[in-house]
Amino acid sequence: MTFHIKTEPLTAGGFAPYGDVLEAAGAADKLINQGKCGRFHDRAQLDFSDGAAGISIFQSETVTLPLKLELVERHPEGSQAFVPMSADPFLVVVAADADGIPVDLRAFVTTGGQAINYHRGTWHGVLTPLAGPGLFAVVDRIGAGANLQEHWLEQSCIIDAN
Repeated sequence: MTFHIKTEPLTAGGFAPYGDVLEAAGAADKLINQGKCGRFHDRAQLDFSDGAAGISIFQSETVTLPLKLELVERHPEGSQAFVPMSADPFLVVVAADADGIPVDLRAFVTTGGQAINYHRGTWHGVLTPLAGPGLFAVVDRIGAGANLQEHWLEQSCIIDAN
């Protein structure tokens, strides 16, 4: 059996249970660089059980909607931020946790200028750029030990554009 979910625009309020939306929205916290640069300060709750924050570069294939989702994952030892290196939209799939099982999947679509940070332990879909080039800076935990749990969905999910 298959179930469907519709995408929704990514907003800070809608995404708050799962993580942080990183964007230059509203007034800058302060002006720097001789008043020519607005600093939107400390916008992500980086959270690592141990190890250190590292920055990696991910390059992913572009996908199209509708998309068949069969797998979600989470990182119990650290948060994970995805910062696109282009202004192209990407799909963000998240789920609540019910005793180790992902439930109540939601799908968001970013706009240009948005990045996300998943809270530690948040179930989420894999990286899914909706337009090229699919190049992202990723800030996450670098350290010893496993930090990945995968869950194959019992029912496949089709994600449709809103």
